[in-house]
Amino acid sequence: MVLDLLVPAHCAGCGTRGAPSCPGCSQVWGSLTEVVRAPVAGLAPVYALAAYQGIAKRLLIAYKERGRRDLAPSLGQAIAAALLGFPGSGPPRSPGGPAADPTDRSSATGSVTDPRPWCLVPAPSRRSASRLRGGPHVQLLAESAARCLASAGVEAMVAPALTLKGARDAVGLTRTQRIANLSGRLRFVAAGRPPPGTRVVVLDDVVTTGATAAACLHALTGAGITVSAVLALLAAG
Repeated sequence: MVLDLLVPAHCAGCGTRGAPSCPGCSQVWGSLTEVVRAPVAGLAPVYALAAYQGIAKRLLIAYKERGRRDLAPSLGQAIAAALLGFPGSGPPRSPGGPAADPTDRSSATGSVTDPRPWCLVPAPSRRSASRLRGGPHVQLLAESAARCLASAGVEAMVAPALTLKGARDAVGLTRTQRIANLSGRLRFVAAGRPPPGTRVVVLDDVVTTGATAAACLHALTGAGITVSAVLALLAAG
């Protein structure tokens, strides 16, 4: 009884008692789908795993806004599975399953597997928003995904290389307003620089207009860092 009060014993997607995200709702996360947004054109590919609707939306809102931090492992697992499906990453493997054969250098398409470790750079939130949400929620997702990748025998790390100061809430802003809102406020943090020789991916929860993704990419490339892609759980709009 006390444990049920302390730890929500129901699925945030459908309300079924049991896991934070039941097996059925966990299937909502699809394979990599490229998202085209004008601000990131020519900078780096942007991918999402689902549309901002239905069960996927409910799961993310529960995690992000309603304190369901118990969803971090399942969301991190979806991110890790997506990274294992990136071009050059070899055949997709289930996080937690057997490690890949280190002598197998070819992917499912026959191309050479990229041996570099993954480095996840979380898109930053406003400090006031992070405080209300109980901490940097995207960084927690990145850390969960990195652990899942490690359990699959894939080296991964998290680099908190970006910070956001002075921006206002972007809800309701147009693309032009979002770009102006981030200008000069989303910055590179030298102490969080990704290590050399890693495949850098910017991680975010939702891509909407592409303004945040573009600001992250500009900040990182301006610091001399090559970014392989941007990955978001959901695409809105």
